[in-house]
Amino acid sequence: MALGDFRAIYLPYCIEKREDGSWLVLNRQYKPVGFNTDEHLTYEDFPVSTKFKGLGSAKLAELSYTGKVEGNRVYLYDDGSNPLNSAADMKAYLAKLETLAKVSVA
Repeated sequence: MALGDFRAIYLPYCIEKREDGSWLVLNRQYKPVGFNTDEHLTYEDFPVSTKFKGLGSAKLAELSYTGKVEGNRVYLYDDGSNPLNSAADMKAYLAKLETLAKVSVA
């Protein structure tokens, strides 16, 4: 099912590290931010990944809603901390976006 609100389509849900060291910024349906489709997408078919500078383990933990990083995905929120749930959840999410916005791309 395609997404029905701005946050779910146009704002990051998670970032995913690729084998080549580049990162994808994905929306709530694991599509690149801005994609609103139910169709399967092959990320390699689109120029949607980038390399980040200075995105080490401490910065990744800061971005993670749990404060921990496991695997190749870092989730900025989950259903329980969805930024639409409360002002506190939105504030926490916006702080993560601020951190992410300051990361340089290679």
